[in-house]
Amino acid sequence: MIAHKKKFYGGAGLMAMFIIVLIIFFSPVFNGQNGLEYLDDLYNSISKGSAHYIADLKKEALTFSGTSVNLDLAMKDSKQAQLAVTLFTKSGASANVSGSALKVAGDLAKILGNCLTDADHMYGNEGRKVADKYGYEEKRVLYNWWTAMKEMDKNLKKQKMFKEAKIVTTVKKKAVESSYNYYKIVPQKISDKYGTVIFSLIFYVVYTVWYGFAIMFMFEGWGMKLEH
Repeated sequence: MIAHKKKFYGGAGLMAMFIIVLIIFFSPVFNGQNGLEYLDDLYNSISKGSAHYIADLKKEALTFSGTSVNLDLAMKDSKQAQLAVTLFTKSGASANVSGSALKVAGDLAKILGNCLTDADHMYGNEGRKVADKYGYEEKRVLYNWWTAMKEMDKNLKKQKMFKEAKIVTTVKKKAVESSYNYYKIVPQKISDKYGTVIFSLIFYVVYTVWYGFAIMFMFEGWGMKLEH
């Protein structure tokens, strides 16, 4: 039984409009994308424009020039270990495989420098350079770097080389992970999309409140009240 028809039908009208906007939002009307996909790509491109740390990491890596490391790395399987060999040989290091185990000896700065060069190409969406360099798919190269860096961190800590482990972890997180996640996303400055960003934030708040008032008016129209 509807106690207050005006409130109930007002709330129902708000809910109907809410659903219409929701259907439009999830339709491919934004250059072939729905609203969620469009905004997701927009915010990813904006965040990529402000998350490039590779130039600074290259300078930091150079401070470890002349630091020799001998590493025992446990890769995921023998196939990954075989693929990872070239990551280190192209860094001027020696690498030997035994099953999924990888023994590496070389200069830490050169290893990090090579990794950062690959990550920089990927960050700039130049994956073909990385694929041609190693002979297999570029994202797989970055994943192998990520696994190798994770194992390097563990092994360096076992050797009590904590400063060296720290820079390896930093490169893994700020360069390898970042480049992998942002690959093929075109970076944008927030100033270029300032109006769209402001509108999307205001729309989110208004749309949420809109839904809340629709529910409230419908329940009040039914005669329900929140009492203390």
